[in-house]
Amino acid sequence: MRVHEMVRTGRDPYVLVVAPDPSMRGALTAELTGDGYRVTAIATGAAAVRLLDEDQVDLVVVDVDTPDLHDLARERLTFSDRPPVLCVTACEFLGELVPMLGTRIEDYITKPCRSAELLARAQVLVRDRAATGPVDVLRHGDLLLDDAVRRAWRGDRPLEVTPAEYRLLRHLLRNAGRVLSKEQLARYVWGESREVNAIERLVSRLRQKVDEAPPALIHTHRGFGYRLSLAP
Repeated sequence: MRVHEMVRTGRDPYVLVVAPDPSMRGALTAELTGDGYRVTAIATGAAAVRLLDEDQVDLVVVDVDTPDLHDLARERLTFSDRPPVLCVTACEFLGELVPMLGTRIEDYITKPCRSAELLARAQVLVRDRAATGPVDVLRHGDLLLDDAVRRAWRGDRPLEVTPAEYRLLRHLLRNAGRVLSKEQLARYVWGESREVNAIERLVSRLRQKVDEAPPALIHTHRGFGYRLSLAP
C-alpha cells in the first residue's frame, strides 16, 4: 500500500533525505519517491537546517555519517513540532546514536538499506505523526492556528506561512497582548539568538500575510519588540 493511501493529509508526505554519499542519496530518493513520497535530498546537516526552517517536512531520513550532523541535532532539539527522524547507520544499537544526535531517535535502519525495511519504517513514522500530532487550536479574534496540521487562517483566508513564520505567529498568539522582545522571539523561532535584522525580516514577511486586510494584528513597539493584539 502506497503511503499516501494511508495518510489523509491532502498531500503526499514530504521527506527530507540527508546523506553525504551521492549513491545513497539517489537510492533512498528512488525508493521513497516510488512509494509516493515527495523527496528532497541534500548532503549536509547545515543544508538540512536551512530547509527545515523554510519547509514543512513530515520525515527526515538521515545518514549518521553526514558531515556537521550536530547542526541537525541542534535543530531537532529546538522545536516541539519537529518531524520524526529515521537514522541510517552501520551500528545495530540505537543507544549508541543518542550521544551523537543529542536527543532521542524515533527509529533506525542499518546499512546496507533494505527497501522493504526502509519503506515500512518510514510509513509507520509518517502515519503515527499524522495520527498523534498535537490537536491544540489557538484563536485570537479572526486569527486561528491549528497545531494538528500546522496551518493558520485569518477569517476564511488560509495563510501560506513557512514553518519559521508559523512558530513566530504561534508564539505571538500564545502571548497575545504582551510585548515580546526580538531576542525572545528569535530564541523561540530558531532556538538561538540571531541578528536583529533576521527577526525583523521574518516579522515583516509574516505581517504581509496576516495583516493583508485590516484590522492589523501585529504591532511594533519601537525599542521593545512586537505585540499581537486586536487593540492598536
